[in-house]
Amino acid sequence: MLKVLILSLIGGYIFNLLHIPIPWMLGPIVIVMLAQFIYKGPLKWSGQMRDAGVVIVGTVIGIQFNTNLFGMIGSIIFYMLLLNVILIGGSICIAYLTSRWAKIPIKAAILGAIPGGLGQIVIFAEEEKVEEIGIISYFQVIRLLLVVVFVPFIVAGQVISKPSADAKLTISLVLLIILAWACSHLTKRIHLPVAFFITPIILLITLQLTTPLVMPQIPGVVMDIAQLLIGAHIGLMLKPHMIKLPVRVLAGGIFSAFALIALTFGSSFLMSLALDTTFPTSFLSTAPGGLDQMVLLADAVNAEVSLVSMFQTFRLLFIFLLIMPLMKIFYRWREKKEIAYNQENGVVKY
Repeated sequence: MLKVLILSLIGGYIFNLLHIPIPWMLGPIVIVMLAQFIYKGPLKWSGQMRDAGVVIVGTVIGIQFNTNLFGMIGSIIFYMLLLNVILIGGSICIAYLTSRWAKIPIKAAILGAIPGGLGQIVIFAEEEKVEEIGIISYFQVIRLLLVVVFVPFIVAGQVISKPSADAKLTISLVLLIILAWACSHLTKRIHLPVAFFITPIILLITLQLTTPLVMPQIPGVVMDIAQLLIGAHIGLMLKPHMIKLPVRVLAGGIFSAFALIALTFGSSFLMSLALDTTFPTSFLSTAPGGLDQMVLLADAVNAEVSLVSMFQTFRLLFIFLLIMPLMKIFYRWREKKEIAYNQENGVVKY
């Protein structure tokens, strides 16, 4: 783990010198990812380190959350639903095109294209006895990497970067992060989706609304640490064995990722018009990347972090709680239909 930490620090320092957006996340991602293809020894990063980074992000969002958004929650939910329906419908169309060109089963292509969490998608694929787990993992990882690498450059030029925070790290902020970490472990046990992100936000908003506590200021170094902890984890996601897939499959994954970016780029203008938001806010709210990475980027470019976190969280919950159960029901129905058809026609499957 020390090797990955050193590589991440080097990457973050270099990218910071080059004034690249979110340097302490992109630097570790690029340097650690390249190191995997050069260094033959083991490179490891604890999942708890990544979770700690997500808890920090969630805590910061909770402290800075714009509670005025609750007053327009009705219209926000409507556009959340609309944009997610567009996203899922577009993902299925992209998956169909990808499956035809890359010659992979449509089921695997859909699971590879839907922008949910990698872990949950893979578990779902295993439960459905999908054989192409490697292809699905590659599609999900390459989408995440391409989104994280390219989206910062799309939005970075649209707004003035957030000025460096002069605040100092305080004991109260450290205690709030520790409390959020402990509560997140409790909610993880009851299987709350994206517990390490949602729990701190709910906890801090509740404390703000129900107690006289004064929320501490956030020093820039805190978000830099969160970027590094998350970036090192992402850098290790693309394994060397993943690029041993057929060229058509590799190209299909890249096409699928860029098609989703283009789809959300277009739908972000709908959000901008409807909710009168800036382009960075609307694009980061709809972009098919990881929730924590899009929120970190929103914070870095001074977008509306509260709105981005709401839309990104809703997308994950929409996929986990509605789309996946519907897919399971659909596949069960289709399987029963195939069995009935085979029995009627005397077809025996081996």
